[in-house]
Amino acid sequence: MERPEDDGTALIVVRAVLFDLGGVILRTEHEAPRQHLAGRLGVEYDDLVRLVFESETSRKASLGVISEEDHWRSVTKNLKWDGDPFAFRDEFFSGDALDHDLLNFLRSLRGRALPGLISNAWSGLRQYILEHNFEDAFDAMIISAEVGVVKPNPKIYHMALDQLDVRPNEAVFVDDFIENVKGAQAVGMSAIHFKDSGETLAQLKKLLKN
Repeated sequence: MERPEDDGTALIVVRAVLFDLGGVILRTEHEAPRQHLAGRLGVEYDDLVRLVFESETSRKASLGVISEEDHWRSVTKNLKWDGDPFAFRDEFFSGDALDHDLLNFLRSLRGRALPGLISNAWSGLRQYILEHNFEDAFDAMIISAEVGVVKPNPKIYHMALDQLDVRPNEAVFVDDFIENVKGAQAVGMSAIHFKDSGETLAQLKKLLKN
């Protein structure tokens, strides 16, 4: 875990625990569906993943400049896929799975700390969360496409802190990208670089005991 420097003058009580979604709570557990999709399309696996997550339309969709559907239409057009763009999306993500241990941990925090979400995501994320019935795990959900700001911009962290009504030094943030961890630290939050659930939960439980 990486944390801001503490001058030792006060013990800070953690009042909010914020998580990223993709790569943390929702992870690709099986690569086979994407590998099969790439094979059928005659493209490299890594090129397919980059097109979905690192293209200009992905960036615009993450900022809410275009819709998620527009992004998938661009992806499938680029790949000469003539079917339903959302059928393509569903196949692409079919190897992903929710980590229910993390979700249950967030639910268990109530009464001790406020659980929240900060996610760089497209416009369909809130509906996905509602359809999969885990909106109850969060007291605040900051989704980049809805607010027009992406991590590690300081504004997105402050939006979450304001919604939960906590100070930066009263919050801890979990993300799988080190640049987003550093972004949280830059505004004064504690932060954990996610590598696996067990290690992350152990670090959080230790923090919450302080």
